[in-house]
Amino acid sequence: MASLNDLRNGLVIRLNDKLYTITNCEHVKPGKGSAFARTKIKRVVDGAVLDRTFRSNETVETVRLESREMQYMYTDGNNYAFMDNESYEEVDLSAELIGEAKLYLKEGENITVKMDGDIPITIELPIFVVLQIVETDPGLRGDTVSGGTKPARLETGAVVQVPLFVENQTMIKVDTRDGSYVERA
Repeated sequence: MASLNDLRNGLVIRLNDKLYTITNCEHVKPGKGSAFARTKIKRVVDGAVLDRTFRSNETVETVRLESREMQYMYTDGNNYAFMDNESYEEVDLSAELIGEAKLYLKEGENITVKMDGDIPITIELPIFVVLQIVETDPGLRGDTVSGGTKPARLETGAVVQVPLFVENQTMIKVDTRDGSYVERA
């Protein structure tokens, strides 16, 4: 059981026998009255987002998730196939569960899948991934000083702003938290 102070973004809780992920949590302490937490929670099963306020005297059941390392293998329509690195079983994850992470998934890449028993709840990408630029405007001589950026399409389809001196077929390191260019790899 978690108290009001334990609520934070990314926490998985159980309400009315359904699993929810806290996507936004704001702790409020008004000048008059007791503290509360204003949250946005996302139902794991169907992705419905609800606004929920928790009072300071309420407790919430937290769900302890098991982390499993899995390797991305291929995409089949709306399903993404992963291989469990321990049992070598194939696990299909839906496009809704993968979300924007699909922009940084490369075949053979390892990710962490948070599971509740045998049910996948969320995925965690590595903080940095190395991807190849497949399309960008050519850099011009002398562009290294100005500090400008240009869009570059990566092998996964993601578009990242890169410095002007970076060219096609260059391997770059990308931060998966915000989709920003870090450095050449």
